[in-house]
Amino acid sequence: MRGLDKTYARGGEVIHVLQGLNLDVDKGDFVAFMGPSGSGKTTLLNLLGGLDVPSAGTISVAGDELTHMSASKLTAWRARHVGFIFQMYNLIPVLTAFQNVELPLLLTKLSKAERRQHVETALSVVGLADRMRHYPRNSPAGKEQRVAIARAIVSDPT
Repeated sequence: MRGLDKTYARGGEVIHVLQGLNLDVDKGDFVAFMGPSGSGKTTLLNLLGGLDVPSAGTISVAGDELTHMSASKLTAWRARHVGFIFQMYNLIPVLTAFQNVELPLLLTKLSKAERRQHVETALSVVGLADRMRHYPRNSPAGKEQRVAIARAIVSDPT
């Protein structure tokens, strides 16, 4: 990230969330963003994951310049490179664990059989092979979290 700014307009007021941020993270590094509520952590993660665009500055990830990508190219980039685990999990209550995990694969060119294999593998990795047909509302929070993790890893993002 270079010279990253993010502002929001709320009514007639401009709110500066991030200003002039520079950040380098090397491949294989683990980084934790810590700070009080409202300090910009979620905004920063949304920018890094290509879910939002900066007001100014540039974001490059592994040589891919995100800042100037179209919405469709960002969608394709996210499908290949990013696995999201949302704080509230964002599982769809009317879908089974299998269907929730399969969702990101619907953006790929995998066949139905290939998607099934990926989903079964991801759910097995998180210890939920026996709960594929269960709905989130019938699961404890820990199992919901594991479904969200399986969804994040199912496409084997870089």
